[in-house]
Amino acid sequence: MKFRTEVNLPDSAIKIGIEDKIFSIGSCFATEISDLLAKGQLQTLNNSFGTVFNPFSINNAVKRLHDSDFYTEEELIAYDEKFISLDHHTSFDTRFVHQTLAKINNQIEKGNRFLQTTSWVIVTYGTSFIYEFLPKQQLVGNCHKIPQKYFKKRLLTHHEIVNSIEETILNLKDICNENVQILFTVSPVRHTKDGMVENMLSKSKLISALHEVINSFENCTYLPVYEILMDDLRDYRFYKDDLIHPNSQAVQYIFEKLAEAYFTDDTKNFIQENFKISQALLHRSDNEKDPKHLVFMKKIEENIKNQQGKVKHKIFSDERFS
Repeated sequence: MKFRTEVNLPDSAIKIGIEDKIFSIGSCFATEISDLLAKGQLQTLNNSFGTVFNPFSINNAVKRLHDSDFYTEEELIAYDEKFISLDHHTSFDTRFVHQTLAKINNQIEKGNRFLQTTSWVIVTYGTSFIYEFLPKQQLVGNCHKIPQKYFKKRLLTHHEIVNSIEETILNLKDICNENVQILFTVSPVRHTKDGMVENMLSKSKLISALHEVINSFENCTYLPVYEILMDDLRDYRFYKDDLIHPNSQAVQYIFEKLAEAYFTDDTKNFIQENFKISQALLHRSDNEKDPKHLVFMKKIEENIKNQQGKVKHKIFSDERFS
């Protein structure tokens, strides 16, 4: 007797190896997955513009990373005693023009370099809604809590979404490793502030456009992350207290599905061992010179050295072992 409808990811013929680089961009769910990959000590870079949700803004970010197109002072606006970019997350805001530009352009340079040697890209779309900043007639990625009267909210058209996805694919294929694998997902986070009906319409437009576009490109795959949470884990016990965001148990479940379908056995073992080390590193002793604690730390250090011998890139930059 079955009590749930399980959604499985098809087994991928191409697998993520322990030395592969993985770039991710999009909603906060992209960050959740990237954080787990980083915890497993794989080479990752996530959201060089900060969290972005809609296909137009994600495409703009990818294009500027591809072109290494730095921002200038004229592209910033001053608000609430800070200089901000409406393309970026609020974490880039500072009180000084040069500091904001430095944070933004450093990430563009870093993202451009990383993409040039990247074999895997994860793109997570969150919404089809977008805001236009009326004073500049500019479509934006983040409103920075500027009063609503300065914005016009609308749904992206099907044509706009399709064009954004296509341009994103073309730019990624041009800058990344040959035969880069691009995994597309729709975030399971519901944008309830848009309205429940409106959220479903927004998500359905994303899913429809993705299925239309990726069939025309090689090495592009749709991962049913949204469907896993909606159909497989359709219970509020898999959500955080806000009943909107998936909790850590749900994210871990989806991550394990991804691992089973896309990781080599070596990668799975490498990540699991590093998860154990990360958990052990959380331990703190009241007496750092206690013999038992010293033996415990020595064992961790040996485990890290063993794991480090499996890869060329630096892992576990814990200052206690540097």
